[in-house]
Amino acid sequence: MFGTESSLSMFLNTLTPKFYVALTGTSSLISGLILIFEWWYFRKYGTSFIEQVSVSHLRPLLGGVDSSSPSNSNTSNGEPDSNRQSVSECKVWRNPLNLFRGAEYNRYTWVTGREPLTYYDMNLSAQDHQTFFTCDSDHLRPADAIMQKAWRERNPQARISAAHEALELEDCATAYILLAEEEATTIMEAERLFKQALKAGEGCYRRSQQLQHHGTQYEAQHRRDTNVLVYIKRRLAMCSRKLGRTREAVKMMRDLMKEFPLLSMFNIHENLLESLLELQNYADVQAVLAKYDDISLPKSATICYTAALLKARAVSDKFSPEAASRRGLSTAEMNAVEAIHRAVEFNPHVPKYLLEMKSLILPPEHILKRGDSEAIAYAFFHLQHWKRVEGALNLLHCTWEGTFRMIPYPLEKGHLFYPYPICTETADRELLPTVFHEVSVYPKKELPFFILFTAGLCSFTAMLALLTHQFPELMGVFAKAFLSTLFAPLNFIMEKVESILPSSLWHQLTRI
Repeated sequence: MFGTESSLSMFLNTLTPKFYVALTGTSSLISGLILIFEWWYFRKYGTSFIEQVSVSHLRPLLGGVDSSSPSNSNTSNGEPDSNRQSVSECKVWRNPLNLFRGAEYNRYTWVTGREPLTYYDMNLSAQDHQTFFTCDSDHLRPADAIMQKAWRERNPQARISAAHEALELEDCATAYILLAEEEATTIMEAERLFKQALKAGEGCYRRSQQLQHHGTQYEAQHRRDTNVLVYIKRRLAMCSRKLGRTREAVKMMRDLMKEFPLLSMFNIHENLLESLLELQNYADVQAVLAKYDDISLPKSATICYTAALLKARAVSDKFSPEAASRRGLSTAEMNAVEAIHRAVEFNPHVPKYLLEMKSLILPPEHILKRGDSEAIAYAFFHLQHWKRVEGALNLLHCTWEGTFRMIPYPLEKGHLFYPYPICTETADRELLPTVFHEVSVYPKKELPFFILFTAGLCSFTAMLALLTHQFPELMGVFAKAFLSTLFAPLNFIMEKVESILPSSLWHQLTRI
């Protein structure tokens, strides 16, 4: 035992102040590099790298349970399996109110020099076009064969040239669609092309309808022709809405929903709600909500916030936060506040855009429900409707933040909906142009403990390096005392082991 103490004492006495300067300087450098990496990773991905590794890899090895996974309890949405629901809500959806590339998105690019759509978003649209506008039998018709290749083209000019080539062979509905979406520079020009597409599309639809039961190939053709016809009629209705013929647009949307009631995947009711709000026909808006704001149907920001707007409309013109705090909320005011809380819980990003606390950008062609992309798409078209209702934005401003006091933290379960999906931020960063837009994140990412820890460690070691450089002898004494204190428990344990073990065995162990 005496040999061990003498070796330790000799080791400590041989250490010079330069060693302590090098040690603290190296520790400070390593801590600084860790801090820089952690900060960069946090800014890019919204989480700490060390925290992510510990939760994802170390915690399962130690037998821990990932608390971030959605709970499997029943929720007010009516789905017993909230994990399955969370996965479905992380699915990317086609934006029901997406703009026209040629007449709107490209015009923005000409004016600002910025690209409003990400490559990921446009790639999803290309996949949608191939799904809706093509089928396996396209090779039988030369024009459809050309358009099948056109939808896969990445170069816009190549797609437009292919569409013109297809039209030289015959009246091709999908060729007119492509030109209306991408070549037309005004809404009026796009509407003219869609009307030509409608004539060609109706003819193909009638022919395939007569043959749809004659085999699998004909069924696929009829399904494709149905998708084409619905798409054309919907875009014509949107052209009418943009050109100010709102009543005509409402009629076209209603007729389309009656003619194809099973095609709910297109979410035409969201276009209808926006048009009815423009007409200030709130009774019809309530009737549409009564049909689609059902417990068994998926929700959206349009449904939840439109329901909140109608409730707020009944009380917002006379609402005063001072008066409400004195006398309490009336039944109607309580219903409005609860509707706002419900909407904010579904998508917490929307209020900042409606209250103009954050700048709007052009909505993407695809959205993620409950995400920042859906919030932008909703506020872009519905902000004017909230402004039109007197006091509605004031009521929203006074009440929306109260939602977060009711939601449990951490987000292991929700209050009215299942827990907020953790996948939205990653998808929104792919859908939105982060070059000139800062993606909203919920729950708000606080500075991780590991970044604070590494920052503190970096500062502490840097201070030690400075003190050692200025007072090398004094810091050397402190270091020796610290190391002696650190090794004191080890010495105590070794003394206990030496007293228990036979002397011959102890000598063998110390020799090793």
